[in-house]
Amino acid sequence: MTKHLVDIDEQALRGARAELGTRTIKGTVNRALHEVGGGRRLEVRRQLEVLASAELVSREQAWR
Repeated sequence: MTKHLVDIDEQALRGARAELGTRTIKGTVNRALHEVGGGRRLEVRRQLEVLASAELVSREQAWR
């Protein structure tokens, strides 16, 4: 692991902490990087594309 000196937007950090449920700056940044860099967005996009292309029956038929 490497140390980096960076400026961080405090408001964005608070929002990320709340969203991710983290307590420290280090934990928040590392978790955010893992989720984004780990392909979470790509996986969600892929799953949404699968759902969008699914051939679903009408609501009326689904309840029968």
